[in-house]
Amino acid sequence: MKRTLLTGNGAAAWAVRLAEVDYVPAFPITPQTEIIETLADWIDRGEMDCRMVMLESEHSMLTAAGAAAATGVRVFTATSSQGLLYAMEMLYTVAGWRAPFVMVNVSRGLSAPITLEPDHNDIMAARDSGFLQIHCSTCQEVLDSVLLAFRLAEDSRVRLPVIVNLDGFYLSFTREPVLVPDAEAVRLFLKPFDPGPIKFRASAPVSQAVAVLGGSPYSYFRYEMHLAALNGLTVYEELADEFAREFGRVHPAVEAYRADDAEVVFFMIGSFATKAKEAVDRLRDAGVKIGLVRPRLIRPFPEASLREILAGKRGVAVIDQNLSMGKGGVLYAELASALYGQKDAPILTSFIGGLGGRDITPEEFYEMAAVTRQAAQTGVAPPPRLLYTEEELREVKKLQAIAQVERQRLGDLKE
Repeated sequence: MKRTLLTGNGAAAWAVRLAEVDYVPAFPITPQTEIIETLADWIDRGEMDCRMVMLESEHSMLTAAGAAAATGVRVFTATSSQGLLYAMEMLYTVAGWRAPFVMVNVSRGLSAPITLEPDHNDIMAARDSGFLQIHCSTCQEVLDSVLLAFRLAEDSRVRLPVIVNLDGFYLSFTREPVLVPDAEAVRLFLKPFDPGPIKFRASAPVSQAVAVLGGSPYSYFRYEMHLAALNGLTVYEELADEFAREFGRVHPAVEAYRADDAEVVFFMIGSFATKAKEAVDRLRDAGVKIGLVRPRLIRPFPEASLREILAGKRGVAVIDQNLSMGKGGVLYAELASALYGQKDAPILTSFIGGLGGRDITPEEFYEMAAVTRQAAQTGVAPPPRLLYTEEELREVKKLQAIAQVERQRLGDLKE
């Protein structure tokens, strides 16, 4: 095992190399392209025994990934943002094929308007597709989660594709010290992919046709996928325990940081959760009983663990780096449904922040904690709030005024 400085993209690439992947269908899109470039370089130099093929779109890339996985080879691919949306049809399709492979999504805000910075609307759009989802907050987690994802996807109780998600730029291009395990240790943990009866052989040709089904058998097969996804909770915890024994790093389905005696907690995913940890430490220094609860798994959603961890808490500040138009934060809705009807459930406050990579400052974490503590005392949750300052609003108004003047000038020129 060696420690080295790696970006989040580099950590993902190293995990793919250690997993001894057979096939990488690819299509470049910022900010995940570094993953594909790194793998291509290793393959070109003969350091990886792997086939890489550049496809003409993310749609065909996902089709190739699912088809290859269905033949029994270990497959990896990666995308981001608009690319994930372009592949959305095939996300549902290959999950329905029960094709086990791993895809990294490097989150980036969606158009329009266009941004190159991250939020989670891209990955949240995929949560009902049948892909399982693991969310990372550090570069080390990226490497470890990709290895865990291959075991999870290939387990006979699951056999579903898995997305490992990391934040673009904040994590994809940030260098952190990462422990890269020895290839032999990974080989013992990951083991060769055993596809069971699905593996194709030229000497024994079989058909895996996709039939057109009526509502009754269609319902059966869709529900079978749902049950397999739920199996992922048990399987993931087993794998996380095994991973901890082998490599000494613990990655439960739900991370609880200083939450045991906390009265209120932050609830969020992604790289900004590391800033929440710092805010928790500073608030603890000031005597505030606060913690952080961060689900690594979003699909399957770890409801039982969350209910257990949040039992007895007075308030939860849910911080969504996404916005479901006309509804609000996705995590807020998911957590509210998980806690609905639970005895003495904590009061939830909803905050929308980090859209398009906008920073969440320490002061905003402190304010969210204060608002949530107040809500816990009064029993009344305030309306959902967008994290936005008066100074930012003034800047937007200034841009709007400039745009209006320019539109007027162009109109005068036409006349």
